[in-house]
Amino acid sequence: MPSTVQPRILLLSAYDAGSHQRWREQLVASQPDFDWEVLALPPRFFRWRIRGNALTWLQEPALKAHYDLLVVTSMVDLASLKGFHPHLARTPTILYMHENQFAYPDSGRQHSSAEPKIVNLYSAVAADKVLFNSAWNRDSFLDGARRFLEMMPDGLPDGLLEGIGRKSQVVPVPIEDRLFVEREKPINAQCPHLLWNHRWEYDKAPDRLSLLLDSLADAGQDFRLSVVGEQFRKEPEAFGGIRERHRERIVNWGYQQSRADYDRLLGEADVAISTALHDFQGLSVLEAMASGCLALAPDRLAYPEYVPAAQRYASHVDNPAAEADAAAGLLSRLIHQPPETCRPGDWRLSELQMKYYKVISATLGQQTVS
Repeated sequence: MPSTVQPRILLLSAYDAGSHQRWREQLVASQPDFDWEVLALPPRFFRWRIRGNALTWLQEPALKAHYDLLVVTSMVDLASLKGFHPHLARTPTILYMHENQFAYPDSGRQHSSAEPKIVNLYSAVAADKVLFNSAWNRDSFLDGARRFLEMMPDGLPDGLLEGIGRKSQVVPVPIEDRLFVEREKPINAQCPHLLWNHRWEYDKAPDRLSLLLDSLADAGQDFRLSVVGEQFRKEPEAFGGIRERHRERIVNWGYQQSRADYDRLLGEADVAISTALHDFQGLSVLEAMASGCLALAPDRLAYPEYVPAAQRYASHVDNPAAEADAAAGLLSRLIHQPPETCRPGDWRLSELQMKYYKVISATLGQQTVS
């Protein structure tokens, strides 16, 4: 019998930061029924990268070829890409939205520009299918785009956002099955091991973590502390204060070079904490929950989609001190009366692998597997 020709897919990642790289590598590895070609650009010079990626790839030989499907990340300027390469204009396209520019909090350090938002919006219009990693990401994109378009003076087509909504679907970044492990030891209520495992940037609100830890210490609650995650040349001042005031409690500090060491830490910590002001899915919290940690997260963003209500503290975006007190009070209750472990089984790779396959096959127009 003749061999079946695999559909050819071009995957483009225009700002290949850690979670983007992880997602594309995982997607390719978990979908062997397709023939993948992958192009990725380094995660630096954000403003140029999101606006200039189509120009960077203008003479890329791989873009001269024929493909059955394009899969592009939210940083890709899909409208310009299809304009520069007319033979790709009618190629079915899936846009994967790791994040959206309408919902990023303002750091106060960057020049305000509408162009990243326009790239996201035009790409969503140009795509045949738009996938979001969380319902909160989808909803904040559509709400933010609506507010943005309301400022435009004229010339807007009817039903633009409704059309994007109809072709949108929530398909999270999967959690590796190997992280779903059973643990036998109970939470150490006397001296719990607290884990904060996020990017060391302002939007993850390390200043709120600092207030929370100080509140715990003032209340006489002992704890051990691991503060880990991706670090950058410039980091918020709050980290220095945390390290100085809680030096004797620190178990791990800084980026974990070994993935095995990081996985081991997930299995050893008692409570995974988020203080984030922005998190479109929350992979670090999901991974910790899969490994048996209790989650302690604010009642906002994507967290209500998988963190039980009993483990979410009151959100006070405009009052960090009140939020820290709420988090400290909830943590005290959790460690002394721990709830049953809640593992995010619907986010595991073995659950989502077929979902990705069906979305890709449907966009290709192929027969899907039931």
